Amino acid sequence: MKMVKVSSLLLYLGIPLVGASVALNFFLYGQLTKYYVELNQVRLDPLGLSYYKPNSNLNDKGDNKRVIIFGDSRAADWPTPQIKGYEFVNRGVGGQTSAQTSQRFDFHLGDLEPDIVVIQVGINDLKAIPLMPDERNVIIDLCRANIRQITEDAKALGATVIISTILPVGEVPLVRKPVWSDDIAQAIYEVNGYIDSLQSDKVLVFDGFSAIADEKGMIPKDFGKDELHLNAQGYTVLNEAFSEFFDTATFPNNTEIAEADNI
Repeated sequence: MKMVKVSSLLLYLGIPLVGASVALNFFLYGQLTKYYVELNQVRLDPLGLSYYKPNSNLNDKGDNKRVIIFGDSRAADWPTPQIKGYEFVNRGVGGQTSAQTSQRFDFHLGDLEPDIVVIQVGINDLKAIPLMPDERNVIIDLCRANIRQITEDAKALGATVIISTILPVGEVPLVRKPVWSDDIAQAIYEVNGYIDSLQSDKVLVFDGFSAIADEKGMIPKDFGKDELHLNAQGYTVLNEAFSEFFDTATFPNNTEIAEADNI
């Protein structure tokens, strides 16, 4: 009788454990498949050049000023700000490092005739630090150098540059903690300090980090889709801050800034 009770207890406890194990294996298989597909996509198109159709398909900007949002997935996901007199064109590509973004600049922006280039890039560099801790300083230095190169390339086109500070990260899920480190947040702080130093008459700095971060310097739960990306509410807050910044910014060459619509 006692043996039957023990067996029943083991069965009772075992079924949920088996179910959890199966669910975890399905999740891990899905993640493995996702990253394998992404790896091969990068091998086939390292710079993501095929991500956008030829720029010749764009309409003439007419009397509008053209603003390009350029960078990684945080740029790619950025909804168009509603600002009168400005045409926004997105040239963000998900998953890209600052090096990839820099190297595709001419291909994706060279003939767009931008008046303003908005840059949001860097998190995919810095999130690699826990995987290569000995390369920490090199990763940060290269990220800085690439952001500076993108800035110089945009200026060479005659555009005014708006560099957004790198947005914060959110709460990290348990499955990602083995490849995560608090050093990522510290690296964001260091690169953002460098971004601030680039401000000049042709380079403006939009503090996207402060627009989003909570008192812990993180993406608030209500604003995050995951630990790296904003959700719709987060982007609404970001666009409100960006529109206020845009409306009050002093642009070179007596450029007049139209009043921003309410988001």
